[in-house]
Amino acid sequence: MKIILDTNALMVPVQFGVDIFSELSSLNYDECLVPSGVVRELKGIASSGHGVDRNAARVALSLISGFQTIETVGDVDCAILRLAIEIGAAVFTNDSELLRRLRDCGVNVVYMRQRSYLESIP
Repeated sequence: MKIILDTNALMVPVQFGVDIFSELSSLNYDECLVPSGVVRELKGIASSGHGVDRNAARVALSLISGFQTIETVGDVDCAILRLAIEIGAAVFTNDSELLRRLRDCGVNVVYMRQRSYLESIP
C-alpha cells in the first residue's frame, strides 16, 4: 500500500530512535511517497535548524534519496491532503492538526505512539 510521508514523520528515526521503515512494512505499507514540499521543508531545517532537528532533517534527506518524490505546490499540509485523496494513499504524520484534517476527509493515518512504535488509524 502507498503512504505519504510528512516532514515530522521523516525526522522520527533520529528524534526517537524508531525504525519507521520496518514499522511501516509491518503495517503493510510498501510504497513510500515524499511530496516535494516535504523535501523543501527538510532542506530548510537541515540548513538553518538547530541541534537534534537539524541532524534529524539531514538524516531524513539521506533516507529519502531513493524514494519517489511527487511534485507539489503551495502549503505542504494542504498538498499532502490533496495528494492522499487523489491517489488513495495513507499519510504518516505526527502533526495533530493535519491528522485531524486527514481523518475528517476519510484518509488513513499512521502516527507514532508512546514514542516507540507506529499505529494506523483507518
